[in-house]
Amino acid sequence: MKFTCDRKLLSEAITSVSRAVSAKSTIPALGGIKASVSGDTLTLTGYNLEIGITTSLPISSEGEGEFIAGARFFSEFTRKMPSETVTVETEGDSVINMTGGIVECSFAGMPAEEFPDIPEVDSESVLKVGAEVLKSMINMTSYAAANGDSKPIMTGQLFDVRDGEFSVVAIDGYRLAIRREKTDTQEQFYFVVPKRILQDISALIGEDDDRICRISSDGRHAVFRMDNMTVTARLLEGTFHNYRLSIPTSRKTEAIVSKRELIATLDRCCLITDDKNKSPVRCESAEGCLKITCKTALGKLSDSVEAEISGESIAIGFNCRMMLDALKSASGESVRLGFSGPMKVIEITSPEDDGYIFLVMPIQLR
Repeated sequence: MKFTCDRKLLSEAITSVSRAVSAKSTIPALGGIKASVSGDTLTLTGYNLEIGITTSLPISSEGEGEFIAGARFFSEFTRKMPSETVTVETEGDSVINMTGGIVECSFAGMPAEEFPDIPEVDSESVLKVGAEVLKSMINMTSYAAANGDSKPIMTGQLFDVRDGEFSVVAIDGYRLAIRREKTDTQEQFYFVVPKRILQDISALIGEDDDRICRISSDGRHAVFRMDNMTVTARLLEGTFHNYRLSIPTSRKTEAIVSKRELIATLDRCCLITDDKNKSPVRCESAEGCLKITCKTALGKLSDSVEAEISGESIAIGFNCRMMLDALKSASGESVRLGFSGPMKVIEITSPEDDGYIFLVMPIQLR
């Protein structure tokens, strides 16, 4: 079997599927990339039993067949070829020859039969969403997903579709992030995808990407299809927190502030807080501003941010970095802070739209 293709396209395809290649596995084939040639199409697949990525590109071929190539050699030799096109030819199942200009190289391959099949999702229900919108929904909520394994379900992000609304939700016990979009999909979806897989999907979506992503799920796996690329993800099992019960139904105090100015103030607070010097940031409402103070063994800081304030006066404490994570994920020039009491969650929303809700747990002030 022999094929010739554009070197840059091949390199980009290898990079994409390499996100699903296993770095450590008892199955040697999972450390490689499966290549399948059929007609004028080359299909590449990476799979580590949790995520599978498949993509295809046009080629000129002589014969058809399949092989497994070691991901590192396949990627590096392709990337470092001096020519605009490369030719790949196999000798049986064990040797892969690659030519680019005057450069010739070879490396070991494996039989394609050793590569496990990616699970097929049998579902007629499809959720359609713009790729760029999906990227935004993932990125605006991923910070709130847990990183530890004490509750595996919290290391994922919930996809919840009901009543014409599509929500992506993440929670780690201290904060909650919800990003919402209207949808024409009438079916209901409710499943949790591991955060690390969604970060890979986000990375595969470019800026100003006008593709449509078609999402299906059978309860065990979810499939994301975008033109010539398919990502299959193994879902997390367990009961996700009923996040709707956590959203405040009323606020005693509201403050609309410049997101940029509040981030700048909290960035300065972070200079005197770390893992050894933990202290909450104190936030107090005043006439036309929010007073921000922080004091640790490293130093102290006092600042204020102009704000449009309505409602009762409030004094509340919060973790500086958790608040910063939420603010940096928020969109728009300004944010609305909602307070229901000194020991109730702080709600962060947009004054312009209801596309997201971020909640941060407060810290009791001494």
